[in-house]
Amino acid sequence: MTGPEPVLVAGVGNIFLGDDAFGPEVVRALEQRPLPSGAHVRDFGIRGMDLAYALLGGCATAVLVDAAPRGQRPGTLSLVEAEPPDATVVPEAHGMDPEKVLALATHLGDEPLPRVLVLACEPAVLPSPDEDIAPGLSAPVREAVARAVDALHTLIPVLLADPAAPTPPLGRPMESGTPHAAALPGLGTGGPEDR
Repeated sequence: MTGPEPVLVAGVGNIFLGDDAFGPEVVRALEQRPLPSGAHVRDFGIRGMDLAYALLGGCATAVLVDAAPRGQRPGTLSLVEAEPPDATVVPEAHGMDPEKVLALATHLGDEPLPRVLVLACEPAVLPSPDEDIAPGLSAPVREAVARAVDALHTLIPVLLADPAAPTPPLGRPMESGTPHAAALPGLGTGGPEDR
């Protein structure tokens, strides 16, 4: 008898660009509250190529934890399901635009990508990559880190039991995106997907 198929939990973001450090901070918080066996937690930072190869590494589901502007109050968490990249998205080996990373993984591998969910946090401070270094999370995003850890502790056991299971609601003050309507949020661009 085999165990559950692994789930990859990937923190993504630049720790030197304000609230873009949300994903790495959630991964760091998970060190104090580890997820169940079968969840592989890793901070990818801005290493898009590493994430692309990890998506091809045999996980059934991947949960990307990222800051993504979606037009909500700062600190709002959203759980959305990424649609597969279409042919118009140009793969990018350097950088961490999640949509381009998925396109790169699709280009590199022969197998279909795993199911990809995004646990996104609405940023308050998200400087552009060409601005000066601005480390540190804003107060609402810092507060959202613990809620994201709670959400992952609810979500991951569900995905380990059934990788195709519907995503559980996050509850207020968080929202859940509908799996069929979600576009992948990229750094500096918000998806139009709302409930």
